[in-house]
Amino acid sequence: MKIKPLKIDTNRESVVFIRKNSDFCRAIGSGILPKVELKVGDRSLYAILNTIEEDFLERDEIGLCTYTTKMLGLPAGSEVEVRYPEPVRSVELVRAKVRGEVLGAQDYRYIIRDIIENRYSKVELTAFVVGCSQGAMDRDEIAYLSEAMADLGENLEWGREMVVDKHCIGGVPGNRTTMLAVPIVAAYGLPIPKTSSRAITSPSGTADTMEVLASVDIGRSRMKEIVERENGCLAWGGAFALSPADDIIISVERPLNMDAPGQMIASILSKKKAAGSTHVLLDIPVGDTAKVRSYSKAISLRKLFEYVGGKMGLHVEVILTDGSQPIGRGIGPSLEARDVMSILANEPGAPEDLRKKGVDIAGRIIDFDPSVRGGRGRAIAEEILKSGRALDKMNRIISAQGPKTPTPPGALTKNAEAVKSGRVASIQNHLLAKCAKLAGAPQDQGAGVFCLKKVGDEVKQGEPLFRIHAEQNADLGFAWDYWQRHPEIMEIR
Repeated sequence: MKIKPLKIDTNRESVVFIRKNSDFCRAIGSGILPKVELKVGDRSLYAILNTIEEDFLERDEIGLCTYTTKMLGLPAGSEVEVRYPEPVRSVELVRAKVRGEVLGAQDYRYIIRDIIENRYSKVELTAFVVGCSQGAMDRDEIAYLSEAMADLGENLEWGREMVVDKHCIGGVPGNRTTMLAVPIVAAYGLPIPKTSSRAITSPSGTADTMEVLASVDIGRSRMKEIVERENGCLAWGGAFALSPADDIIISVERPLNMDAPGQMIASILSKKKAAGSTHVLLDIPVGDTAKVRSYSKAISLRKLFEYVGGKMGLHVEVILTDGSQPIGRGIGPSLEARDVMSILANEPGAPEDLRKKGVDIAGRIIDFDPSVRGGRGRAIAEEILKSGRALDKMNRIISAQGPKTPTPPGALTKNAEAVKSGRVASIQNHLLAKCAKLAGAPQDQGAGVFCLKKVGDEVKQGEPLFRIHAEQNADLGFAWDYWQRHPEIMEIR
C-alpha cells in the first residue's frame, strides 16, 4: 500500500488508517480492530489499525499518524507491505505479572524489546504498568527491568573512569539545582554530561529552563564534543534514544497518575546507565505536598535505589532534602533561569535557599572524587561559585550549545495578596505549580509564578504573596481564578 502521512497526533502510539472497503480490510474480515505489521525490507513496525469510510484515502493508501510517519521515516507515496501480525508472545508474561507472579530477567527483556518495537497497544501497555504497580515488584525484579530498559537502547560511552550525574525525583517547584551543580562540577574537572527532561506535569523541566538560555536539542556527536571540551552539558534527553522504552511507558503512566516506586527507579537508573554514568547522586525531597511525603517512605526508596544501582554497576548515593516548599523564587522557565544566573553571578538578593542546595549537591558530587578528602567537596564547590569560575563555565556551555536571547518574564502580571496578617504557615507545592501552569508555563517561557514570600515570613493584609506572570490575557485570567478558588496555596496563620 502507498503511504499517506496524516497530521494526527496519537501521543506516541503507532496508529494507521485504511479504507474499510480496501482489499486488506476485506481479507481480515470484521470484528475487533487488529494491530498490523508494516514491513519495508528488513524493517518492521507494528501499529493499531483504524478503519474509515471517508474518501480522503484511496483504497490502496494507508494513512499514517505523525508518530508512525516519524518512526518509518519514509516520504509520502512510498510503498509498504501491510501484514496481519503474529500474536505478541510477551503479553502472556504481562498477564502473569497482573496475576502477581514474579518475572525473571529474560522475561523483562522480552517485554521491553516488544515495547520498543511498538508491538504493544496502549491497552497492553496499561496492563503492564498496572501489573507492575499493583502486583508488588521485588527488588531483583526492579533491577531486571532497569537493566533491560538500559541495555535495549542507545548507550553512551565516554572513555573516562568516572562520569558523574545527578537526578531529583521531582515534586518541588523551582528546584533547579542541576543548572548550578553542572557548571560547578564541570569547572572542578569531573565530566558531567547531563541529559534532562522537559516538563511532563510540572511548570518547567530542566531542559525547558536551560532552553531559555541555549539550545538543548544538540544530538549525540555535538554533545560529546561539548563534554570533551567543557566537561559538562545540559541537554534534552529526548534527543537521544536512551532507554527508549521509558518514554513509551511514561506516556501511559502520566494519564493514570501512577508513579510506582519500581517503575520510577527503573526509569531513572536505566537512563543514567545508558548515558554512561558511573556515579549518581539522587535527591529525594520529602514534604507534605512533595512526591514523597514521609521520611520512612524516603528511606525505603533510598535503599531500593542503592540496591538496584549496585546491581547495575552504578555507584548511587541518595540524599533526603526538604520538600516542604518551593526552592528559589521563580517557577516557570524564564523565571527559573533568572534565579540560576543571578546565583552564578553572585548577585545580592539571589535566592539563598536555591544557592545553598545547589552548592550542597555540587559538593556531594565532587566528593565522589577519591582524591578529595571526606567532606571537602562542599568547600571546593563554594569556592568555585564565589570565584566566578562556575559562571564562566556556564557561559562556555551556553556558547557551545548555541546561545539564545533569554525570554523576559511575562509582561502581564497580577499579585496574589494576603487576605490577613500573620505568617506564612505552609505552601502547597502542587497547587502553586498548577497555578504556574495555568499561567502558560512551560509552553510560554515567560509565564509562571514568582514567589515573594516563603514559609515563616511575616505578611500584612494586602501584601503580595506571589506574582503571576503570563504572556496571554486568557492565561492570566485562568491562573488568577485558580488562586481565588484555592487561597490555601499559601496558608497564613
